[in-house]
Amino acid sequence: MKTLVIGAGVAGVTTAWTLSQRGYDVTVIDALDGAAMETSYANAGQRSYGHVSPWAAPDVIGVGLRGLFSRQGPLKVHFPPHPSTISFLMRTLRYATTPRLYESNNTAMLKLGMVSREAFLALEDELSLNFDGDHQGLLEVTSDPQEASGLHNKAHALTQLGIHHEWLESDAVNRQEPGLQCPKPLQSSLLINGDGTGDCHRFTREMMAHCESAGVRFQFNTQLVGWQRSGNRVTGAELASSDPETAGTWTETADNVVLCAGCGSRKIARKLGLSLPVYPVKGYSLTAELKDADRAPRSTVVDLDRKVAITRLGDRMRVTGFAELAAFDRRIPQTRLDVIREAVESRFSGAADFHNAEAWTGFRPMLPDGPPALGKGPLENLYVNTGHGTFGWTLSAGSARILGQVMDGETPPIALDAFNPMRFSKRPPHPR
Repeated sequence: MKTLVIGAGVAGVTTAWTLSQRGYDVTVIDALDGAAMETSYANAGQRSYGHVSPWAAPDVIGVGLRGLFSRQGPLKVHFPPHPSTISFLMRTLRYATTPRLYESNNTAMLKLGMVSREAFLALEDELSLNFDGDHQGLLEVTSDPQEASGLHNKAHALTQLGIHHEWLESDAVNRQEPGLQCPKPLQSSLLINGDGTGDCHRFTREMMAHCESAGVRFQFNTQLVGWQRSGNRVTGAELASSDPETAGTWTETADNVVLCAGCGSRKIARKLGLSLPVYPVKGYSLTAELKDADRAPRSTVVDLDRKVAITRLGDRMRVTGFAELAAFDRRIPQTRLDVIREAVESRFSGAADFHNAEAWTGFRPMLPDGPPALGKGPLENLYVNTGHGTFGWTLSAGSARILGQVMDGETPPIALDAFNPMRFSKRPPHPR
């Protein structure tokens, strides 16, 4: 069956691979000039299966407001806010204050994370992939008793689901991350043993090569301008080239369409009668070559005091931070880079030259409650795999595996209620 996958980020490419292995005839469409050139380009580098959690946490507004006017505060809002920003914040507040919704969504996302871990391990066992990937765990550290209390709540959820984790005191922290510096005494640190790392951009490019070997076609510099429909089905996509050398328009027929377009999904979905209030939550990263490997992290360290994630990627380090609500503003204020540079230097001073690092900003496709949209859409042959927020890299392999099962009429290993693409109606949210 001819299947169009819209989007060539990590979600789209892993979906294309999964469907090709199930016998589908796959074509991937993307407006940019290559795979993984937007959100998947320089994200945190962590595959944090046991660290996933919903955006709409009960304390998200309080934490955000407390740090909003602080230079180091993790949440930033561009003023005056865009109308889409106001709408997104109001929806977030509504979901964050719905009783028991956070807990049920958190459980659902952790279960999806475990499926994704299994799927990643299977891919790495099956294919020859070179993307600085590893699975040496994720360590969360803090000197703040309040943050430590939150870690204990997280550990309780991990225990309920049987996800392996450990509490580490100072000596054990030093064995796990010998290069970690602690200006203040740490509270007990949480190690999620099975979590991993890896360069998402390199992984996606490697997977694209395997896809092409399996017969998947990629059409880049291709704009989606409209749809052809018959009754309750999509029959084709109207496309236009943005490459001057191949200018023109044409129609690609389709038996199935899979929407994996990240922050572009909202506009595309609307034309198909689907409400997907995806918002571009802006993040920043710095990537630098190692100077002293002994001073660098072995895996990922999440610094809850500074609100940054610091990850080892082979002979490089990456530090990421901030959740900025600024619509599609691509500017990179120097103060943002200064804050995350200071944060990484406070924990791994001298490990890498972050004054000569590659700076990046990108947009995480966030849905206001937190879980991605995964499953069947409102049309007979429309499927959705998008809106993963900050966890697209982490959840990509599992989401692709589950989507393939849904498309083939199989029963997925987890319930998909929390991920229902059609959940954003005018009905009030309810715990699942």
